Amino acid sequence: MKTLIIVAHPNIEDSTINKRWVEELKKYPEKYTVHELYKVYPDGNFDAEKEQKLIESHDQLVLQFPIFWFNCPPHLKKWLDDVFTYGWAYGSKGDKLKNRKAALAVSAGIRKDDFSNEGKYRYTLDQLLTPFEISFLYCNADYRSFFAYYGAEEGTDPNELEESAQNYLTFIDKL
Repeated sequence: MKTLIIVAHPNIEDSTINKRWVEELKKYPEKYTVHELYKVYPDGNFDAEKEQKLIESHDQLVLQFPIFWFNCPPHLKKWLDDVFTYGWAYGSKGDKLKNRKAALAVSAGIRKDDFSNEGKYRYTLDQLLTPFEISFLYCNADYRSFFAYYGAEEGTDPNELEESAQNYLTFIDKL
């Protein structure tokens, strides 16, 4: 069972978390296909049919991105709008995501404590990612939740980063 990882990071080379995750994923090309949207489509003009065929050729789908303004980067939103179309992803004949396992992998600059009902931002990351869950459910996909790394703005401990990379692979493998 091969997993397609859609990576949407506008500056992956300067990333710590997402870059490390991508490096780890690329060690196992027989299990994971890493598809970096900002590298393949720097202008954001997506080839929807090509992207749809890529999804269809994989058993599982993971969207990997940093949290931007409590949402996803703009390329990913446009990709979703362009690729998850009526008649393909949803609608009376749109069944290409039906029962396909789908999940998210996100890096959040803010500490986990701040993503709580009592925290600074009063919402959990689970609540903020609800639109993605609903979108997958709308397309009858088998949404499997998310993997997260919190506190990236505060710097990363090398051991914590390595543990995160290994835990990310385990998360994907257990979808």
